[in-house]
Amino acid sequence: MPAKNPKAPHFFNIYALSLATFASKLAPTEEGSALKFKLAFILLTISASASAAPPTLAPLLDSIAERLEIADQVALSKWDSHKPVEDKKREQEVIASVAAQAPNYKLDPSAAEQFFSAQIEANKLVQYTHLSDWQFQGKAPDDPRPDLVKQIRPQLDQLQKTLLQQLADFTPQRTDPQCPQWLATAVHEPLNDPLRQLAMIRATAELCIYKG
Repeated sequence: MPAKNPKAPHFFNIYALSLATFASKLAPTEEGSALKFKLAFILLTISASASAAPPTLAPLLDSIAERLEIADQVALSKWDSHKPVEDKKREQEVIASVAAQAPNYKLDPSAAEQFFSAQIEANKLVQYTHLSDWQFQGKAPDDPRPDLVKQIRPQLDQLQKTLLQQLADFTPQRTDPQCPQWLATAVHEPLNDPLRQLAMIRATAELCIYKG
């Protein structure tokens, strides 16, 4: 089984391990051996793609994914309270907060605002989709309900600081010509979760800076 690449986002490692597990279970036939060889080549390609990205990208993507996971909890809270997903007051507070904190991380306030606006939109995408699915099913999952104000938002506020630092760490690579390819490779790995993949695409859509 291939070793995990510590520089790769967790979705790289999950995919690599799943392929390795599948390959290990193939029958020892000539056809199976050929397929194993092809899978080994795919794993090497994934590993090479992951290592080509700078080490500052993986932690940033993992934190973005973590923020999107919290969107599941927010959606449950909105389902129970019947409150709208759109919360302009809260969004404005978040944007004002990151703009004020940005200089502490040597970030341009406008860059921080743009990045977190994308995170908010991706978060809402997850919420809207969950709420629609639950309406269709007639019920929401029977999962624990963390308190939105007392538990979820403090968690988001703490994660905000982590994201600001990680965004600052990755900023020198945002203008790299390979940046779009790094992101495309990361977010298009099979996750068996189309919603999460789409949300990751939205959250990182403006991460790279194009120089014309």
